[in-house]
Amino acid sequence: MGDKADSSLARMLGVLDLFTEQRLHWSAEDISQTLGVSVPTSYRYVRTLCDAGLLRRGQDAQFTLGPRIVVLDHYIRQADPLLQRSVPFMKELVTQTGFDSVISSLHGQQLLDTHRELGQAPASLSYGRGRPRPLFKGAAAKVILAGLPPATLHKLFDAHTADAAAAGLPGDWPGLRAYYGRIRKAGHYLSSGELESNLAALAAPLHHADGSIAGALSVVTTVQRLAVIDVPKLAQLVMRAASDISTRMP
Repeated sequence: MGDKADSSLARMLGVLDLFTEQRLHWSAEDISQTLGVSVPTSYRYVRTLCDAGLLRRGQDAQFTLGPRIVVLDHYIRQADPLLQRSVPFMKELVTQTGFDSVISSLHGQQLLDTHRELGQAPASLSYGRGRPRPLFKGAAAKVILAGLPPATLHKLFDAHTADAAAAGLPGDWPGLRAYYGRIRKAGHYLSSGELESNLAALAAPLHHADGSIAGALSVVTTVQRLAVIDVPKLAQLVMRAASDISTRMP
């Protein structure tokens, strides 16, 4: 009985995974067909999720994500130990450089920006909190993947070989491992026009107390502004702030 209930709960929660940037509205009938459950079961799922505020019914019997998601995101921000320890240092970086400062983390196989402090001339970013970023492009992605255990990195590479190739990375595991090893040794990575053509970013890794990767701290500016700044000095500022945050991480 317990396994059956757990399976039903997993399928119901799987409704939430159907919502993507490409498809924000679902009918109970489409949910039924996609999940392989009966229409009455699908309606039971959406009714329960609506009662919990996780879905809401819109026009033409279409369902969208509900307001409870926004409330939960607020609680996540308040409880996130990385954000709690990072924000003061991010604000200091903004004061020192005038650039935006961003925290990014890897959640499963999704790379997400979780917080951004705005600089003097905020950059127009395509990727913000909650929108997954490419795994193999950009400064934050490079330093985070460089900090992963080899087995974890290998698993990501095997699951996303085409994405890695499209990003111009080595097409074989030894080459990829050596590439990220150089980034790990440098302690930072500078990207210019890599993720977005008009933007540049410099990132350093953030670590937990046990040395495992916690995320990345980045500063973001335009490619034009990058051309006139002292990059080694900027790298030292970002790496020092990342180190200060890491020493405070659990």
